[in-house]
Amino acid sequence: MLYAILAYHVEDELLAWTPQEDAAVVAKVIEVQAPLRASGHLGPAARLDGTRKARTLRGPGGGIVLDGPFAETKEQLLGFHLVEYDTDEEAIAAARKLRAVNPSAVYEIRPVKLYVPADGFGATAADK
Repeated sequence: MLYAILAYHVEDELLAWTPQEDAAVVAKVIEVQAPLRASGHLGPAARLDGTRKARTLRGPGGGIVLDGPFAETKEQLLGFHLVEYDTDEEAIAAARKLRAVNPSAVYEIRPVKLYVPADGFGATAADK
């Protein structure tokens, strides 16, 4: 089963980090990712750019493009990890490892259903 581990953070707090503080957290996250990737459990991971650069497409027809995410929340989605495990508990354990090195972040773990079978990570024998 594929799981998305969604990383949320109070964006203003993250933006207040010095470049050295930010680099230290990123380095620790990369250390946690290494064994997950080596074991074949970690797929794509990405850090999203600031919400001020985000755009939202919504509405009927061709839709309308709005600035930024449209949510009344203090925490913003700032990145994700795509992992593959047999159980929810294993995915939660991976999220706990990530949170151990970035304790001010919040991690949401959600099963992922593929719209289109993949040729790589997450593909099953039936998909190929």
